[in-house]
Amino acid sequence: MNNLKEKVIKEIKKVYDPEIPVNIYELGLIYNIKINKNNVVDIDMTLTSPNCPVAESLPKQVKEYILNVKGVSDVNLNLVWDPPWDKSKMSEAAKLELNL
Repeated sequence: MNNLKEKVIKEIKKVYDPEIPVNIYELGLIYNIKINKNNVVDIDMTLTSPNCPVAESLPKQVKEYILNVKGVSDVNLNLVWDPPWDKSKMSEAAKLELNL
């Protein structure tokens, strides 16, 4: 993994779903991260539910955090619903944190 992608992931891990005490990366809400040669970051992310109360603010927060990474020129954030999120997408660390 390249250094810029590691920095992007580090920033994403600072974002928490307000209803769950685990960052969105460990929750499995980030489906894909691609960085092109111009350092534009493409992110596919989802939410725990289409009716999530932070559906407007959480993607904006993710984009703002990534734009703070030195070297990132732009962010294209795609909110996707397929495949739907479920608990199987969570990391082992997130499952332990939530006693699952």
